[in-house]
Amino acid sequence: MHEYSIANSIVETVLELAEQQKASKIVEVRMKIGKLRVLSIDQLKFSFEILSKGTPLQGSRLTVLETSGSVRCPKCNYVSKIETNDDSFHFGIPSMVCPNCSANLSIEGGDECLITKVRMLVPTSEKAKTQGESKIDE
Repeated sequence: MHEYSIANSIVETVLELAEQQKASKIVEVRMKIGKLRVLSIDQLKFSFEILSKGTPLQGSRLTVLETSGSVRCPKCNYVSKIETNDDSFHFGIPSMVCPNCSANLSIEGGDECLITKVRMLVPTSEKAKTQGESKIDE
């Protein structure tokens, strides 16, 4: 179950960011995960919840945007989506040769696993704390 180790990396990364920002609470973590990563989003969220207990992440929301896989030909700019079966974690990668010009195709998307946004409570002054946002990657 590699979802647990990925969730552990997410938690460690976000807690490090929260410490740098002196955040008291993390509200939400947003991610972009490609379907070619072959992750169970439910298992990832379950692991995230377990690993968050007793930390500023406890009770936060993990929001995941799943992206489709796609390939591109660097020679003729042919583009195609890689279709996966959502009911199974087993799928075939299509031929990596362009059907138009026979050049090698490159994976263009669908293999990412990125934290795109973290919403946390950060102090804005010594007396007041308010909700702030910290963007990591977009």
